[in-house]
Amino acid sequence: PEKIVISPGPGRPENAGLSIAVVRELGPAVPILGVCLGHQAVAAAYGGKVVQAPEILHGKVSAIEHNGGRLFDGIPSPLSATRYHSLVVEEASLPPELTVTARSETGLVMAIEHRSHPVLGVQFHPESILTEHGLQIIENYILRFP
Repeated sequence: PEKIVISPGPGRPENAGLSIAVVRELGPAVPILGVCLGHQAVAAAYGGKVVQAPEILHGKVSAIEHNGGRLFDGIPSPLSATRYHSLVVEEASLPPELTVTARSETGLVMAIEHRSHPVLGVQFHPESILTEHGLQIIENYILRFP
């Protein structure tokens, strides 16, 4: 494959079919973008923990502060993004090879990127019509992660 998107879904990443295995096996060579559950699978693939969120968010819009990296190139910070999740990646559990690239207004991990592989994850939903600049985030993934 040229690129992989690991989509949102119910449950936990360890119960999401081959998601974690795909990240581990193909991540060094194939660009991977994990969305929501897929984001959690990216973190889990490298040893990060997925824990209960302080609050359940379904269809809620939040302000997301990002670092302006390649995925967020040309997008203002903060941006308004739609969230549908009850689990989050625990920042303290992330290994050194994963960098937090965006956080919610309460400091929760909203995006991660591998330091040397073309592997990223976003907890929010760029595909949602309520997410500002969502299509640009997807375009940035397609164009900036060869």
